[in-house]
Amino acid sequence: MGSTQETRAPLNRTAVLDAAVAMADEHGLGSISMRKLGEELGVEAMSLYNHVANKEDLLDGMVDRVFAELGTPDPGEPWREALGRCAHTTREALGRHRWAIAIMDSRSSPGPATMRRQDSIIGLLRANGFSLSLTAHTIAAFDAYVYGFAMQEAALPFDTHDEVTELAATLLEQMGATYPHFAEFAVGHVLKPGYDFGEEFEFGLELVLEGVERRLVDSTE
Repeated sequence: MGSTQETRAPLNRTAVLDAAVAMADEHGLGSISMRKLGEELGVEAMSLYNHVANKEDLLDGMVDRVFAELGTPDPGEPWREALGRCAHTTREALGRHRWAIAIMDSRSSPGPATMRRQDSIIGLLRANGFSLSLTAHTIAAFDAYVYGFAMQEAALPFDTHDEVTELAATLLEQMGATYPHFAEFAVGHVLKPGYDFGEEFEFGLELVLEGVERRLVDSTE
């Protein structure tokens, strides 16, 4: 007589990290504990320590899983196109994993996907004539803009066009007379049909890349 017990796939580090990322995506980073993760995977918490050393190792692995989604630039790709593409894939990934924004650069033990991406971006810039100092300035400005925009998006009290227009209309009605510049901005821009805050991303990104390009030209003249 055959067993009715469900056959479970063998547990490994990838499965543990994927489950942890899914939990954080749904419930936030505060939901992650070894006990809760074990329950999600149907094992005792102690079993997880065969695959992750501790909670810090788990967080390092989760961040590295997110970095793996960001991709790396093609070494032969023009640097502006490569950074532009990386900016968009990063924003999209951070939109899927909003918990990761605050801790991506705080880990002291970066994983292979994290290091591979950083190394490839440095290599891209160096191959295109960037000095070490301009490479450092570019990466700092690029990361600050992309991560900052993603963090701002995650914190906004609306997700859809209807929600943002409803909020703007409410604030306009309540405080428009007191704050005339906000009223002008809301009526003339935010409340216009088709307004999408996300479209501001491309404008700011182009400012960053144009500024970097000017510095690169100046440094090579």
